[in-house]
Amino acid sequence: MKNKIIPSLWFDNHAEEAMNFYVSIFPDSRIDKIHYYPENAQNEHLQGKTGKVLNGQFEIGGYSIVALDGGPLFSFNPSISFFVNFDPSRQKNAADHLQKIYERLMEGGKELMELGEYPFCKKYAWIEDKYGLSWQLILTDPTGEERPFIVPSLMFNQENTNHAEEATHFYTSLFENSRSGNLARYPEDTGPARKGSLMFGDFKIARHWFAIMDAGMEQDFKFNESISFIVQCANQQEIDFLWKKLSAVPESEQCGWCKDKYGISWQIIPEDMGELIENSAALEAMMLMKKIDIKKLENA
Repeated sequence: MKNKIIPSLWFDNHAEEAMNFYVSIFPDSRIDKIHYYPENAQNEHLQGKTGKVLNGQFEIGGYSIVALDGGPLFSFNPSISFFVNFDPSRQKNAADHLQKIYERLMEGGKELMELGEYPFCKKYAWIEDKYGLSWQLILTDPTGEERPFIVPSLMFNQENTNHAEEATHFYTSLFENSRSGNLARYPEDTGPARKGSLMFGDFKIARHWFAIMDAGMEQDFKFNESISFIVQCANQQEIDFLWKKLSAVPESEQCGWCKDKYGISWQIIPEDMGELIENSAALEAMMLMKKIDIKKLENA
């Protein structure tokens, strides 16, 4: 089944290099496709980029991700990271596999939480790779409900702290095949997180799992456009609905991108977006849009 929601990673001219790096590390991984900037583009933002990578789609552990070369505007930070679940009931030598992937991702990277045993897990590390992308490697409990190998994780901090559970209800209300999962609460006030807020939770939207938490200590970073979530819509009606519900920052609306009330960025696009913008005229038309208009792209 085609993925409805796909994370998009913003790189500064390292998208193809990063895709090759990640598929060399993770099992069941490959680069699916790479799109390049078209020839003869008239838009000033596209000139001089002919033949360079626009974006690519790759899979790690069977999980689809898009990488784009957007320049130096945005940088990754730990507000959005990716859990990598090593489940001993599904994978022989899961702890050894965790160790090997940890060592590869640490090449040029750094630890945010060192590899070791924690009260919630026998083996866990939170690391930042050489591109600044954050990963949480965890040896999961095989007696719990099964989760995918890769799960994006949202850390709610600064003005968003104590709103993680509210966000869970908001997102699950927008998509079919959605529900809340685990909810673990802070037993007492912990830094900016109030008693009862989410120490950890997860939820499923459109069959895709997300983890979520309220930060238990002050952080100097917040959500930005470096990681966004592509939603592939079946028709203009679905684009219109999700745009109305998700877009809360008008100045962030551009080329199908919008930002919700928590600051998380979404790309609300048609399922066949790649085919629609294959020619330079359609790509230039898209660059002038805020919400995507399928008819205008088809006519470009």
